[in-house]
Amino acid sequence: MVAIAGATGFVGKAITSALVDRYRVIGLTRSPTRAAQEDDRGVEWRHCNLFSMAQVEAALEGVDYAIYLVHSMLPNARLTQASFVDMDVLLADNFARAAEANGVKQILYLGGIRPEKDAAPSRHLASRLEVEEVLAARDTPTTALRAGLIVGPGGSSMRMLVQLVRRLPLMVLPSWTLSKSSPIAIDDVVRAVLRCLGDPETFSRHFEIGGPEAMTYREMMRRTARHMGKSRWMVPTPFFSPRLSTRWVATFTGAPIELVGPLVESLEHTVVPEPNWLNDWLQETDTQTFEQALEGSIDEGGRPVENPRAAMIRADTKTIREARTVRSIQRLPLPGRAGAAWATDEYMHWLPRFMWPFLDVVVEGPVVEFKLRFVGTVLLELTHHHDDSRHDRQLLMITGGVLAKLHEQWRGRLEFREVLRGRALIAAIHDFRPTLPWYIYNFTQALAHLFVMTAFGRHLRRIAQGEEPPVIDRPPLLPRRTTNAPPPDERWIEAE
Repeated sequence: MVAIAGATGFVGKAITSALVDRYRVIGLTRSPTRAAQEDDRGVEWRHCNLFSMAQVEAALEGVDYAIYLVHSMLPNARLTQASFVDMDVLLADNFARAAEANGVKQILYLGGIRPEKDAAPSRHLASRLEVEEVLAARDTPTTALRAGLIVGPGGSSMRMLVQLVRRLPLMVLPSWTLSKSSPIAIDDVVRAVLRCLGDPETFSRHFEIGGPEAMTYREMMRRTARHMGKSRWMVPTPFFSPRLSTRWVATFTGAPIELVGPLVESLEHTVVPEPNWLNDWLQETDTQTFEQALEGSIDEGGRPVENPRAAMIRADTKTIREARTVRSIQRLPLPGRAGAAWATDEYMHWLPRFMWPFLDVVVEGPVVEFKLRFVGTVLLELTHHHDDSRHDRQLLMITGGVLAKLHEQWRGRLEFREVLRGRALIAAIHDFRPTLPWYIYNFTQALAHLFVMTAFGRHLRRIAQGEEPPVIDRPPLLPRRTTNAPPPDERWIEAE
């Protein structure tokens, strides 16, 4: 059985179609629209919000192999206070933990090629490499396929390229259009996936794959124009302004700026595959040329083929707005080997000092109350979810308070977790529904939360740098599990 996270995207759709005759395929989707629809190919769809650890664990039950194709560049809540980089890390960590818990035999991940000559990668490419690291950090063997621009019907990068060529008779080309890549046809990506899936020879390894030719983005535009029978003037400029390029591309392609920005930044780099046996195998078995792959990406009217998720995105965007939920994710420093359990307790001790004399934090058993001092009004009530908490992840459900609107479907929660092998801490609020009117909330409580988390990050950084002494001899505020204990460290021995 194979589960595919990201099965509704253009890469996921192609891989799913290739696997249905060989495996029982499970498509994971956060789209209620997709989950409710029948699939004539025989794919079993499981509704799964990857931000929910419980849902991911349930979705991967009985799965032998898992394919991870997820990117989080588009909004997933009415208000999202998070960078796509931090969301990607958290989602990948959920997936890796769930795969490990279910005994999945292999995770296969499609990421991006590392830039040549040790160049500092863009945010987008750095995020792809971080996700690869997070997936590989658990016990499940991970196979990473790294690719550059994928050419196929509905691909975001190809849609932008075709729209630029179609709409602009005169194009001023920034310096990033001279960077080289090896565009690869979606059919060849699928062949690489089939070659690696279930093959122990590929476990715990990465492979960079590409098409038969390395070319600049400018050359891709020339070839696309020639293929479409259009004459285009291209004027080079030596300047590279990511912000200006992003606005320019978004305006003329109609793509969301949240999607365009990271992709434009990544085009600054030369990304061609390093030699490896898998890429050699692809080249020896009739790899498609750029023009051959381009053929299926453009419809009869000369327009780019629409992303297969486009209709679902429109329907889901309406659902997201009506749900009025908040997601807020911040990456914070994690001193030494302190752990998420220590960080959660430290937050409960630090917050009333930082917010004195306005706020008090009262902990009674598993229940944590944030109260207005002297008045006693409970602003938020959280309940520690002991069964789903470990040393490296602490989960608290939002169970009351005048600032929270409770709902059976949207279960608000706060979590602290270690990521990137303990090098960082993620603090996240999921599915929170405020009682304040939406626009008042945006300019009051939402900003206050960011202010507090930024200050807590500074506090942790001072401890990490030795500017503040860590308090390690006080008993924990919240119950601790005896399993998943932290590794020994003289500085961070916790008092149990």
